Amino acid sequence: MIKIFSTDQTREIDQYTIQYEPISSIDLVERASTRFVQEFCRHYSRQMRVIVFAGRGNNGADALAVARLLSEESYQVEAYLFNPSGVLSDECEENKRRLQEVHSVRFIEIVDDFNAPELTRRDVVVDGLFGSGLTRPLEGGFAAVVDYINQSDAQVVSIDIPSGLFGEDNSENDPEAIIRADMTFSFGFPKLAFLFPENAPYVGKWKVLDIGLHPEVIENTATHWNMVTDNDVAMLVRSRGRFAHKGTFGHALLIAGSKGKIGAALLAARACLRSGAGLLTVHLPQRAEAIMQTAFPEAMIDMDLNQNHFSNFPELAAYSAIGIGPGLGQHMETSIAFERLLRIADKPMVIDADALNILSANREWYTIIPPYSILTPHPKEFDRLVGDSHSDYERLTKARKFAVEYKLIVVLKGAYTAICVPSGDIYFNTSGNSGMATAGSGDVLTGFLLGLLAQGYAPADAARIGVYLHGCAGDLAANFLSEESVIASDIIDMLGKAYKQVK
Repeated sequence: MIKIFSTDQTREIDQYTIQYEPISSIDLVERASTRFVQEFCRHYSRQMRVIVFAGRGNNGADALAVARLLSEESYQVEAYLFNPSGVLSDECEENKRRLQEVHSVRFIEIVDDFNAPELTRRDVVVDGLFGSGLTRPLEGGFAAVVDYINQSDAQVVSIDIPSGLFGEDNSENDPEAIIRADMTFSFGFPKLAFLFPENAPYVGKWKVLDIGLHPEVIENTATHWNMVTDNDVAMLVRSRGRFAHKGTFGHALLIAGSKGKIGAALLAARACLRSGAGLLTVHLPQRAEAIMQTAFPEAMIDMDLNQNHFSNFPELAAYSAIGIGPGLGQHMETSIAFERLLRIADKPMVIDADALNILSANREWYTIIPPYSILTPHPKEFDRLVGDSHSDYERLTKARKFAVEYKLIVVLKGAYTAICVPSGDIYFNTSGNSGMATAGSGDVLTGFLLGLLAQGYAPADAARIGVYLHGCAGDLAANFLSEESVIASDIIDMLGKAYKQVK
């Protein structure tokens, strides 16, 4: 599990490392800058000119150290230190002194007027103006420098975090006063802000660099934010006993499909059995029987009384898990039957798509959703559930509160799908790609999660496993086909290989 810490916690971890490694602050700056330069050299040619912009704090200290170290790597370097107050941090002052001893670097300290260098496509800007401790939008001269860099044709690489970006909540920030980096090399941990789509234009591609922060303080510092890795999922996936049989792995009930939307039910059904579930019954409107029996003979069918939509459901005692929503439609009879199902069901459910839309129109039903059910909304569906959000940070905060208040697992889908659990913890997924932004991908996830619940996985574990392997299968499909060509069926076809990859 990769922990994500707040900017205040990161500062405390730095200080603990300095005190208990022990290491001086200036040497920690040197270590971080060395790692930055090592990574920089892997991406950028020595034929490109490097223009370093440094502020007066420790991010600026990093930047000045980077300028010196890049010069030693035979880059042509110019460094600009912005110091209008005339006061530098101790580390910045020391790295200024060290840089001034390197005569191959053109060094300019700006106290008032800034004669900006011309930036071209052959230049790389290293942004070290401000770090993650910033708490208010940039303005005045610094905002003008940011705008000048953003308007240039140069590539931009940010140290730790793009200058002007806050580490967590940017809802009160000025989007015009934030560096738009092509690449960000972050020290120690990702910043929470990196995981929100609204910040993608500022962060660009990003990578976390290990700078040797003290493992003891990392282990002992609590955080609600975590990133799921393949090792985490490998530890959660159970081995299958030699003498197991189909009854061992549960019987899932999938309620899905309506006139014109039977394909969603088919995709979810296929994914459910690909998860490893032993048995699956699909409850369908009558007109869908021939389609399902022909296209997917592995599934059993329970027929609704209605020809075209969901209006009733079977006795539930035989089923170990229930999923509802893909292609369901929102007919009045469907809503009535869904409410009755919520009141009767005595085990966690997977709720998606039209079932979520019905819920959002009947918010008084939230309290009757079986505890620890898994809801899988995309951002717009979640906004319909709880109201509009002005930022991705606000939406995540609401999702966490919703999960805690109603004892539910909220799978807020996106590039870094956030799995919010009733304890208040949030797990961000690290697999997947933009090729999965295709019709039916969510139906596949619903079926896969249903199958995991049917096998007896705890809902929070099922969510982490299901979301990660779903993304893994999407990555395998994209590698084989291309992101542009992936369709939902391709994700299903790769689920088995995704299991093998993590195991």
